[in-house]
Amino acid sequence: MTFVLETIAPSEAGFRVEQIERMSKLIETHIAEGRYPGAQVALARNGKLAFTRNYGLARVAPSAPAKDDTVWRLYSNTKVLVAASMWLLVEEGAISFYDRVSDHLPEFAQHGKKDITIAQVLTHQGGFPNAPVIVPEAWEDHQLLRRLVCDYTLEWTPGSRLFYHSYSAHWVFALIVEAITKMDFRAFLRQRLIEPLGLGDEMFVGIEEKDQHRCAEMYEPDRDGKTALIEAENTVAYRRAGIPSGGGFATARAMAAFYQMMLAGGTLNGKRVLSPRMIQYVTRNFTGERLDNGMGDIAMHRGLGPHSRGESEIIRGLGSIASPRTFGHGGVGSSYCWADPDSGVSFAYISNSKLPDPWHSRRLELISNCVHAAIV
Repeated sequence: MTFVLETIAPSEAGFRVEQIERMSKLIETHIAEGRYPGAQVALARNGKLAFTRNYGLARVAPSAPAKDDTVWRLYSNTKVLVAASMWLLVEEGAISFYDRVSDHLPEFAQHGKKDITIAQVLTHQGGFPNAPVIVPEAWEDHQLLRRLVCDYTLEWTPGSRLFYHSYSAHWVFALIVEAITKMDFRAFLRQRLIEPLGLGDEMFVGIEEKDQHRCAEMYEPDRDGKTALIEAENTVAYRRAGIPSGGGFATARAMAAFYQMMLAGGTLNGKRVLSPRMIQYVTRNFTGERLDNGMGDIAMHRGLGPHSRGESEIIRGLGSIASPRTFGHGGVGSSYCWADPDSGVSFAYISNSKLPDPWHSRRLELISNCVHAAIV
Protein backbone atom coordinates (compact mmCIF):
# COMPACT_ATOMS: atom_id res chain seq x y z
CA MET A 1 0.00 0.00 0.00
CA THR A 2 1.27 3.49 -0.87
CA PHE A 3 1.63 5.57 2.28
CA VAL A 4 1.55 9.29 2.86
CA LEU A 5 5.03 9.37 4.46
CA GLU A 6 8.24 8.56 2.62
CA THR A 7 10.03 5.53 4.08
CA ILE A 8 13.68 5.71 5.11
CA ALA A 9 16.00 3.44 7.09
CA PRO A 10 16.08 3.85 10.89
CA SER A 11 19.79 4.69 10.83
CA GLU A 12 19.17 7.34 8.19
CA ALA A 13 16.56 8.90 10.50
CA GLY A 14 19.06 9.06 13.35
CA PHE A 15 18.04 6.04 15.40
CA ARG A 16 20.22 3.51 17.18
CA VAL A 17 19.16 0.37 15.35
CA GLU A 18 20.20 -1.93 18.20
CA GLN A 19 17.74 -0.15 20.50
CA ILE A 20 14.88 -0.62 18.05
CA GLU A 21 15.75 -4.29 17.84
CA ARG A 22 15.68 -4.50 21.65
CA MET A 23 12.16 -3.08 21.57
CA SER A 24 11.23 -5.56 18.87
CA LYS A 25 12.63 -8.46 20.90
CA LEU A 26 10.50 -7.44 23.87
CA ILE A 27 7.35 -7.62 21.76
CA GLU A 28 8.37 -10.96 20.27
CA THR A 29 8.94 -12.29 23.81
CA HIS A 30 5.50 -11.12 24.92
CA ILE A 31 3.87 -12.95 22.03
CA ALA A 32 5.94 -16.10 22.63
CA GLU A 33 4.80 -16.03 26.26
CA GLY A 34 1.16 -15.85 25.15
CA ARG A 35 0.60 -12.37 26.55
CA TYR A 36 -1.19 -11.19 23.40
CA PRO A 37 -1.71 -12.60 19.90
CA GLY A 38 -0.26 -9.79 17.82
CA ALA A 39 0.93 -6.22 17.54
CA GLN A 40 2.05 -3.55 15.14
CA VAL A 41 4.51 -0.69 15.67
CA ALA A 42 5.61 2.34 13.70
CA LEU A 43 8.30 4.94 14.23
CA ALA A 44 8.53 8.22 12.31
CA ARG A 45 10.76 11.26 12.43
CA ASN A 46 10.66 14.68 10.80
CA GLY A 47 7.95 13.70 8.33
CA LYS A 48 9.37 10.33 7.31
CA LEU A 49 8.50 6.76 8.29
CA ALA A 50 11.61 5.11 9.73
CA PHE A 51 10.37 1.75 11.01
CA THR A 52 7.22 -0.37 10.93
CA ARG A 53 6.76 -4.01 11.79
CA ASN A 54 4.00 -6.57 12.29
CA TYR A 55 4.11 -9.23 15.00
CA GLY A 56 2.10 -12.40 15.54
CA LEU A 57 -1.57 -12.82 14.74
CA ALA A 58 -4.31 -10.35 13.92
CA ARG A 59 -6.88 -13.12 14.47
CA VAL A 60 -6.49 -16.37 16.37
CA ALA A 61 -9.24 -18.58 14.94
CA PRO A 62 -9.04 -18.96 12.05
CA SER A 63 -5.40 -17.96 12.27
CA ALA A 64 -4.54 -14.78 10.36
CA PRO A 65 -1.14 -13.07 10.59
CA ALA A 66 -0.79 -9.37 11.27
CA LYS A 67 -0.15 -7.56 7.98
CA ASP A 68 0.69 -4.07 6.79
CA ASP A 69 -2.97 -3.30 6.04
CA THR A 70 -4.33 -4.73 9.32
CA VAL A 71 -6.19 -2.05 11.28
CA TRP A 72 -6.14 -2.25 15.06
CA ARG A 73 -8.62 -1.20 17.69
CA LEU A 74 -7.37 2.08 19.13
CA TYR A 75 -9.41 2.09 22.31
CA SER A 76 -8.78 5.46 24.01
CA ASN A 77 -6.25 6.55 21.41
CA THR A 78 -9.52 7.41 19.61
CA LYS A 79 -10.07 10.20 22.14
CA VAL A 80 -7.35 12.37 20.61
CA LEU A 81 -8.87 12.02 17.13
CA VAL A 82 -12.29 13.01 18.45
CA ALA A 83 -10.82 15.88 20.48
CA ALA A 84 -9.39 17.13 17.19
CA SER A 85 -12.95 17.75 16.01
CA MET A 86 -13.17 20.42 18.73
CA TRP A 87 -9.85 21.89 17.59
CA LEU A 88 -11.19 22.17 14.04
CA LEU A 89 -14.41 23.85 15.16
CA VAL A 90 -12.51 26.33 17.32
CA GLU A 91 -10.34 27.29 14.36
CA GLU A 92 -13.48 27.83 12.28
CA GLY A 93 -14.85 30.22 14.88
CA ALA A 94 -17.83 27.93 15.49
CA ILE A 95 -17.02 27.31 19.17
CA SER A 96 -14.63 28.31 21.94
CA PHE A 97 -13.02 25.84 24.30
CA TYR A 98 -14.58 27.90 27.08
CA ASP A 99 -18.11 27.75 25.73
CA ARG A 100 -20.52 25.89 27.93
CA VAL A 101 -21.59 22.56 26.48
CA SER A 102 -25.18 23.72 27.03
CA ASP A 103 -24.59 26.66 24.66
CA HIS A 104 -24.64 24.08 21.86
CA LEU A 105 -26.70 21.30 23.48
CA PRO A 106 -29.34 23.17 25.54
CA GLU A 107 -30.75 19.96 27.07
CA PHE A 108 -27.35 19.23 28.57
CA ALA A 109 -28.05 21.91 31.19
CA GLN A 110 -30.33 19.59 33.15
CA HIS A 111 -29.21 17.97 36.42
CA GLY A 112 -26.92 20.90 37.29
CA LYS A 113 -24.72 20.67 34.17
CA LYS A 114 -25.48 24.10 32.70
CA ASP A 115 -22.07 25.68 33.30
CA ILE A 116 -19.75 22.80 32.33
CA THR A 117 -17.34 23.99 29.66
CA ILE A 118 -15.93 22.13 26.69
CA ALA A 119 -12.44 22.57 28.17
CA GLN A 120 -13.51 20.96 31.44
CA VAL A 121 -14.79 17.92 29.57
CA LEU A 122 -11.64 17.72 27.44
CA THR A 123 -9.47 17.72 30.58
CA HIS A 124 -11.63 15.12 32.40
CA GLN A 125 -13.04 17.57 34.93
CA GLY A 126 -16.68 17.38 33.83
CA GLY A 127 -17.88 15.59 36.94
CA PHE A 128 -19.61 12.62 35.26
CA PRO A 129 -16.89 9.96 34.72
CA ASN A 130 -19.14 7.04 35.55
CA ALA A 131 -22.17 8.04 33.49
CA PRO A 132 -24.01 5.01 32.08
CA VAL A 133 -22.42 3.39 29.03
CA ILE A 134 -24.44 4.31 25.94
CA VAL A 135 -26.71 1.46 24.85
CA PRO A 136 -26.15 -0.10 21.41
CA GLU A 137 -29.52 1.16 20.18
CA ALA A 138 -28.14 4.71 20.35
CA TRP A 139 -25.04 4.02 18.26
CA GLU A 140 -27.00 4.79 15.10
CA ASP A 141 -30.10 6.54 16.57
CA HIS A 142 -28.48 9.87 17.41
CA GLN A 143 -31.70 11.44 18.66
CA LEU A 144 -31.75 8.76 21.34
CA LEU A 145 -28.02 9.31 21.84
CA ARG A 146 -28.59 13.01 22.49
CA ARG A 147 -31.29 12.30 25.07
CA LEU A 148 -29.11 9.81 26.92
CA VAL A 149 -26.02 12.01 27.00
CA CYS A 150 -27.92 15.11 28.04
CA ASP A 151 -29.46 13.07 30.86
CA TYR A 152 -26.05 12.41 32.46
CA THR A 153 -26.02 13.26 36.17
CA LEU A 154 -23.17 14.73 38.18
CA GLU A 155 -21.06 12.85 40.69
CA TRP A 156 -19.37 16.01 42.01
CA THR A 157 -19.01 19.69 41.20
CA PRO A 158 -17.44 20.16 37.75
CA GLY A 159 -13.84 21.31 38.00
CA SER A 160 -13.43 20.19 41.60
CA ARG A 161 -11.85 16.85 40.77
CA LEU A 162 -9.72 15.39 38.01
CA PHE A 163 -10.98 11.92 37.12
CA TYR A 164 -10.53 10.18 33.77
CA HIS A 165 -13.89 9.99 31.94
CA SER A 166 -13.33 6.63 30.24
CA TYR A 167 -16.57 6.32 28.28
CA SER A 168 -18.74 9.37 28.87
CA ALA A 169 -16.95 12.55 27.80
CA HIS A 170 -16.38 12.02 24.10
CA TRP A 171 -20.00 11.34 23.25
CA VAL A 172 -20.46 14.99 24.25
CA PHE A 173 -18.04 16.11 21.54
CA ALA A 174 -19.71 13.89 18.95
CA LEU A 175 -23.03 15.60 19.67
CA ILE A 176 -21.51 19.09 19.58
CA VAL A 177 -20.10 18.32 16.13
CA GLU A 178 -23.50 17.12 14.94
CA ALA A 179 -25.36 20.10 16.44
CA ILE A 180 -23.07 22.62 14.73
CA THR A 181 -22.25 20.97 11.41
CA LYS A 182 -25.47 18.97 10.83
CA MET A 183 -23.17 16.07 9.89
CA ASP A 184 -22.69 12.69 11.50
CA PHE A 185 -19.58 13.08 13.66
CA ARG A 186 -17.97 10.10 11.93
CA ALA A 187 -18.41 11.72 8.51
CA PHE A 188 -17.08 15.03 9.84
CA LEU A 189 -13.89 13.41 11.14
CA ARG A 190 -13.41 11.51 7.92
CA GLN A 191 -14.00 14.47 5.61
CA ARG A 192 -12.28 17.19 7.64
CA LEU A 193 -9.38 15.36 9.27
CA ILE A 194 -8.64 11.80 8.17
CA GLU A 195 -8.97 12.07 4.39
CA PRO A 196 -7.23 15.47 4.08
CA LEU A 197 -4.25 13.92 5.88
CA GLY A 198 -4.13 11.12 3.31
CA LEU A 199 -4.99 8.50 5.93
CA GLY A 200 -8.40 7.46 4.61
CA ASP A 201 -7.31 3.88 3.90
CA GLU A 202 -5.70 3.34 7.31
CA MET A 203 -7.68 5.28 9.94
CA PHE A 204 -11.35 4.91 10.80
CA VAL A 205 -13.76 6.27 13.38
CA GLY A 206 -16.68 4.12 12.31
CA ILE A 207 -15.56 1.42 9.90
CA GLU A 208 -17.92 0.17 7.22
CA GLU A 209 -18.57 -3.53 6.74
CA LYS A 210 -16.57 -3.68 3.49
CA ASP A 211 -13.36 -2.84 5.38
CA GLN A 212 -13.97 -4.88 8.51
CA HIS A 213 -12.15 -7.96 7.23
CA ARG A 214 -8.95 -5.99 7.88
CA CYS A 215 -9.67 -5.52 11.60
CA ALA A 216 -7.53 -7.28 14.17
CA GLU A 217 -9.83 -9.06 16.61
CA MET A 218 -9.69 -8.04 20.25
CA TYR A 219 -8.98 -10.42 23.11
CA GLU A 220 -8.48 -10.44 26.88
CA PRO A 221 -7.35 -13.03 29.42
CA ASP A 222 -10.04 -15.37 30.73
CA ARG A 223 -10.18 -16.61 34.35
CA ASP A 224 -7.41 -19.09 33.61
CA GLY A 225 -5.22 -16.44 32.00
CA LYS A 226 -5.77 -17.81 28.50
CA THR A 227 -6.51 -15.57 25.52
CA ALA A 228 -10.26 -15.16 25.00
CA LEU A 229 -12.13 -13.30 22.26
CA ILE A 230 -14.10 -10.27 23.46
CA GLU A 231 -17.33 -11.24 21.72
CA ALA A 232 -19.21 -7.96 22.22
CA GLU A 233 -16.40 -5.85 20.73
CA ASN A 234 -15.86 -7.88 17.57
CA THR A 235 -19.19 -7.28 15.84
CA VAL A 236 -20.01 -5.41 12.65
CA ALA A 237 -22.24 -2.99 14.57
CA TYR A 238 -19.63 -2.24 17.22
CA ARG A 239 -16.94 -1.44 14.68
CA ARG A 240 -19.30 0.66 12.57
CA ALA A 241 -20.43 2.70 15.61
CA GLY A 242 -17.13 4.56 15.90
CA ILE A 243 -17.63 4.91 19.65
CA PRO A 244 -15.78 8.17 20.30
CA SER A 245 -14.23 7.11 23.59
CA GLY A 246 -12.54 4.06 22.10
CA GLY A 247 -14.01 2.68 18.89
CA GLY A 248 -11.50 3.89 16.31
CA PHE A 249 -9.28 1.65 14.18
CA ALA A 250 -5.98 2.41 12.47
CA THR A 251 -2.63 1.06 11.43
CA ALA A 252 0.30 1.95 13.64
CA ARG A 253 1.89 3.95 10.84
CA ALA A 254 -1.31 6.00 10.45
CA MET A 255 -1.16 6.92 14.13
CA ALA A 256 2.54 7.75 13.87
CA ALA A 257 1.68 9.96 10.89
CA PHE A 258 -1.13 11.69 12.80
CA TYR A 259 1.33 12.60 15.53
CA GLN A 260 3.82 13.74 12.87
CA MET A 261 1.13 16.19 11.78
CA MET A 262 1.02 17.56 15.32
CA LEU A 263 4.81 17.79 15.53
CA ALA A 264 4.81 19.73 12.25
CA GLY A 265 2.36 22.30 13.59
CA GLY A 266 -0.75 20.97 11.89
CA THR A 267 0.60 19.77 8.53
CA LEU A 268 1.34 16.38 7.03
CA ASN A 269 3.11 15.93 3.71
CA GLY A 270 2.33 19.52 2.78
CA LYS A 271 -1.36 19.43 3.73
CA ARG A 272 -2.39 21.75 6.55
CA VAL A 273 -5.39 20.83 8.68
CA LEU A 274 -4.65 22.85 11.85
CA SER A 275 -2.56 25.86 12.84
CA PRO A 276 0.71 25.79 14.78
CA ARG A 277 -0.91 27.88 17.51
CA MET A 278 -3.67 25.33 17.96
CA ILE A 279 -1.21 22.44 18.34
CA GLN A 280 0.83 24.45 20.84
CA TYR A 281 -2.30 25.23 22.84
CA VAL A 282 -3.91 21.79 23.02
CA THR A 283 -0.67 20.07 24.02
CA ARG A 284 -0.09 22.35 27.05
CA ASN A 285 -0.40 21.00 30.58
CA PHE A 286 -3.74 22.36 31.80
CA THR A 287 -3.95 20.33 35.01
CA GLY A 288 -0.48 20.86 36.47
CA GLU A 289 0.51 18.29 39.07
CA ARG A 290 -3.04 17.54 40.16
CA LEU A 291 -3.61 13.83 40.63
CA ASP A 292 -6.01 12.02 38.31
CA ASN A 293 -8.15 9.89 40.63
CA GLY A 294 -9.24 7.73 37.72
CA MET A 295 -5.69 6.84 36.67
CA GLY A 296 -4.22 5.47 39.86
CA ASP A 297 -3.78 8.89 41.51
CA ILE A 298 -0.86 10.08 39.39
CA ALA A 299 -0.35 13.42 37.67
CA MET A 300 -1.37 13.00 34.02
CA HIS A 301 -0.62 16.57 32.85
CA ARG A 302 -3.78 16.79 30.77
CA GLY A 303 -3.94 18.79 27.58
CA LEU A 304 -7.06 19.35 25.48
CA GLY A 305 -6.85 15.83 24.06
CA PRO A 306 -3.41 14.31 24.69
CA HIS A 307 -1.47 14.37 27.95
CA SER A 308 2.23 15.17 28.41
CA ARG A 309 5.22 13.68 30.21
CA GLY A 310 6.04 16.65 32.41
CA GLU A 311 8.60 16.22 35.16
CA SER A 312 6.78 14.06 37.68
CA GLU A 313 8.42 10.87 38.90
CA ILE A 314 6.16 8.54 36.94
CA ILE A 315 3.85 8.81 33.94
CA ARG A 316 1.68 6.32 32.11
CA GLY A 317 2.76 4.97 28.76
CA LEU A 318 5.02 7.72 27.49
CA GLY A 319 8.20 6.34 29.09
CA SER A 320 9.89 7.75 32.16
CA ILE A 321 12.98 8.90 30.23
CA ALA A 322 10.90 10.83 27.69
CA SER A 323 11.43 14.53 27.15
CA PRO A 324 9.07 16.50 29.44
CA ARG A 325 7.33 17.87 26.32
CA THR A 326 6.45 14.42 24.95
CA PHE A 327 2.68 14.05 24.53
CA GLY A 328 0.31 11.26 23.56
CA HIS A 329 -2.42 8.93 24.72
CA GLY A 330 -3.05 5.27 25.39
CA GLY A 331 -5.67 2.62 24.81
CA VAL A 332 -6.94 0.54 27.70
CA GLY A 333 -4.68 -2.43 28.40
CA SER A 334 -3.40 -2.50 24.83
CA SER A 335 -1.50 0.44 23.32
CA TYR A 336 0.14 3.86 23.38
CA CYS A 337 0.94 6.48 20.76
CA TRP A 338 3.13 9.53 21.38
CA ALA A 339 5.19 12.34 19.90
CA ASP A 340 8.36 14.08 21.09
CA PRO A 341 8.67 17.72 19.97
CA ASP A 342 12.34 17.87 20.98
CA SER A 343 13.40 15.16 18.50
CA GLY A 344 10.63 15.16 15.88
CA VAL A 345 9.89 11.49 16.70
CA SER A 346 6.47 9.88 16.84
CA PHE A 347 5.78 6.30 17.87
CA ALA A 348 2.76 3.99 17.81
CA TYR A 349 2.47 0.60 19.48
CA ILE A 350 -0.85 -1.23 19.20
CA SER A 351 -1.60 -4.76 20.39
CA ASN A 352 -4.80 -6.78 20.28
CA SER A 353 -5.44 -7.91 23.84
CA LYS A 354 -6.64 -5.86 26.81
CA LEU A 355 -4.26 -6.73 29.64
CA PRO A 356 -4.46 -5.72 33.29
CA ASP A 357 -2.02 -3.73 35.36
CA PRO A 358 0.62 -3.83 36.70
CA TRP A 359 1.99 -5.87 33.77
CA HIS A 360 0.40 -3.67 31.11
CA SER A 361 1.86 -0.37 32.36
CA ARG A 362 5.26 -1.94 32.93
CA ARG A 363 5.49 -3.24 29.35
CA LEU A 364 4.58 0.21 28.02
CA GLU A 365 7.32 1.74 30.16
CA LEU A 366 9.90 -0.73 28.88
CA ILE A 367 8.88 -0.42 25.22
CA SER A 368 8.71 3.38 25.22
CA ASN A 369 12.02 3.71 27.03
CA CYS A 370 13.69 1.49 24.42
CA VAL A 371 12.43 3.85 21.72
CA HIS A 372 13.50 7.00 23.56
CA ALA A 373 16.94 5.46 24.04
CA ALA A 374 17.12 4.91 20.26
CA ILE A 375 16.83 8.64 19.54
CA VAL A 376 20.15 10.34 18.74
